[in-house]
Amino acid sequence: MKVSENTSVAMPIKNMVGIVVAVAMGVFAYTEVTARLTSLETSRELFENDLLKKSQQVPTDQEQYMLLESVFKDVEKLIENQEQNMTNKVNIEFLKEQVRKLQEDVEKLIRNGSGH
Repeated sequence: MKVSENTSVAMPIKNMVGIVVAVAMGVFAYTEVTARLTSLETSRELFENDLLKKSQQVPTDQEQYMLLESVFKDVEKLIENQEQNMTNKVNIEFLKEQVRKLQEDVEKLIRNGSGH
């Protein structure tokens, strides 16, 4: 078989369309992967810069952050304590009502017992 510039190749149109689609998909996939890599590299650079800035903070700033964290923990404890107190108030009101009913029942029993 001799191959020259005048050699013709016969190929079904379906195969040619398939090849063109495959090449287009390959190009699209390559651009998506490239874009994703660029995005990840940018995120990593920003993260590293942020860490560098944090490591260069003045001790006063770090102390203030520690104090803020402590205050937030204290506030969370106070909120939890307040929620428990609200639950206790409901329970106390319920128990007060129950004691009042018991007192009324006991008084009825005493009255009925002394009436015999």
